[in-house]
Amino acid sequence: MVRRVSEPSHAVKADRRSVAGTTSVWPCLMLDAAIFGVDRLEFALGQWKWPFAERRRDEIAAHFAMLCAEKPALWNGRVLMIEKSSYSLSNNTLRGRFFEISFADLVAWRDWGYPGDDVINGFAMGAIRAADGAYLLGVMGAASVNAGHIYFPAGTPDRNDIVGETVNLAGSVAREVEEETGLRLEDFEPAVAWTAVKIGPSLALMRHLQARENADVLRARILANLERQKDPELADIRIVRSPDDYDPQMPQFMIAFLDHALAR
Repeated sequence: MVRRVSEPSHAVKADRRSVAGTTSVWPCLMLDAAIFGVDRLEFALGQWKWPFAERRRDEIAAHFAMLCAEKPALWNGRVLMIEKSSYSLSNNTLRGRFFEISFADLVAWRDWGYPGDDVINGFAMGAIRAADGAYLLGVMGAASVNAGHIYFPAGTPDRNDIVGETVNLAGSVAREVEEETGLRLEDFEPAVAWTAVKIGPSLALMRHLQARENADVLRARILANLERQKDPELADIRIVRSPDDYDPQMPQFMIAFLDHALAR
């Protein structure tokens, strides 16, 4: 099933542990959002050279230096993006090739309005669903460059997700969920299939994580874990049971997903 809604594009988060966002104003592109189920993900690792990053290297470096002056904790690590020409969906399998870039490249591309039409910013998210049907989202902490933004545990794929010549997005989800919430994969019944939300140059890949406990119990567990962390990424946990629980700080791909999931 594909459901299309008009939504602006967005990205996720960025700090030294997981990098998919920036401190600057989100570029807003009013584009169709396609929501569809996927049985399998098959993403390889390629060696493609991104013309945008190669051509504008000095400008990108200057832009990132400016951001670092505002947020000294920003880390220019290595992250992965999808070469658009490799992206395809057939037989309920989503395929593509990731290539490696610097975080500064990703930041500049997004801050400058997504120039070109040759890449996709793909990231995986853990859609935590409680036993009572509610979803749990994290509120990014004050130290984050996306302070106050609300979404599922997630991160841009990086070198930790490379297994041989493939990119393991299921592993990315498990790692991000544990880092941010303290919950492990054994706390859930993970779905085999995925839900993809494609908005312009962004691709959010949601894996349902069905918990055995109700939302209030899960929220209490996560908050207790955050209290024990020295530098927690999250400041709070929001429970979403219906559209009445939506918040303006939720990215539009989150709203699109929740509309789709809560209507089922």
